[in-house]
Amino acid sequence: MELRCGGMGSQAVGRRMDGDCRDGGGGGKDAGSEDYENLPTSASLSTHMTAGAMAGIMEHMVMYPVDSVKTRMQSLNPDPKAQYTSIYGALKKIVRTEGFWRPLRGLNVMVMGAGPAHAMYFGCYEKMKRTLNAVFHHHGNSHIANGIAGSMATLLHDAVMNPAEVVKQRMQMYNSPHRSALGCIRTVWRTEGLRAFYRSYTTQLTMNIPFQSIHFITYEFLQEQVNPHRGYNPQSHILSGGLAGALAAAATTPLDVCKTLLNTQENMALSLANISGRLTGMANAFRTVYRLNGLPGYFKGMHARIIYQMPSTAISWSVYEFFKYFLTKHKLENRTPY
Repeated sequence: MELRCGGMGSQAVGRRMDGDCRDGGGGGKDAGSEDYENLPTSASLSTHMTAGAMAGIMEHMVMYPVDSVKTRMQSLNPDPKAQYTSIYGALKKIVRTEGFWRPLRGLNVMVMGAGPAHAMYFGCYEKMKRTLNAVFHHHGNSHIANGIAGSMATLLHDAVMNPAEVVKQRMQMYNSPHRSALGCIRTVWRTEGLRAFYRSYTTQLTMNIPFQSIHFITYEFLQEQVNPHRGYNPQSHILSGGLAGALAAAATTPLDVCKTLLNTQENMALSLANISGRLTGMANAFRTVYRLNGLPGYFKGMHARIIYQMPSTAISWSVYEFFKYFLTKHKLENRTPY
């Protein structure tokens, strides 16, 4: 990757982070094969992880109110007072009837989980992407390698995020008895045990592995089209990230509906399905959704999910790429005399 960004200063243009300077306009075969990576070889794991943590925190903070609406719209048997037809209408109604801060309840636990989860997520992805691309494509850009790297990164990410998701979604539901994250954690631990925090883990992985595979493959493919030199280009990161997130979100909505049901253990829905106790397992969740709502049930909240994921991934990638660029450039400026 070249340190290339319009407006960042002419001396930075065309300067490779590994110390090589050359004309940024050279687009021959050698340049293309060398520049496919969106990170320089000198970028450290700490840079990936710091940039990833910042991206995760920013993404979830900005999009959290929409995430709250998405959770409620995926409810299989919503209270008549919590039935919504649009995201804007839902937010307006929630603020009017439940208070201004209600859409943000649970944000603190999400931020606490998102930082370390996304640090490991992006750190693992970049490391595995580089390693697997060397194996599959001799330092070329292999979409198979990108998909596998994204899947492996998901295993680490979800191990941290799943408990945070459980707490967050229970606090987001209409008429939730939980007023604080700590209180929710204590109640779930006391009444359902540690297992409750990972009840939807297999479903989460089943959803997120294809989601992240589609997401990363699409992002890397679009970057090849709109940013072939893999320079720091904010517009390309926003565009590629947003489209990749929208496609992945639409394709995995049925799995997200099942995950939400397992996380929230929605009492009214389980009663209608004649389920006593706790619902466990992805297969049981799929059967329950179909029994209650048929095929349309698998796509409840899809519009809200796409509207949530599209800007989320755009924010995540743009913040991530910015901090990678900024942190690596800062290290090089301290190391390289101009």
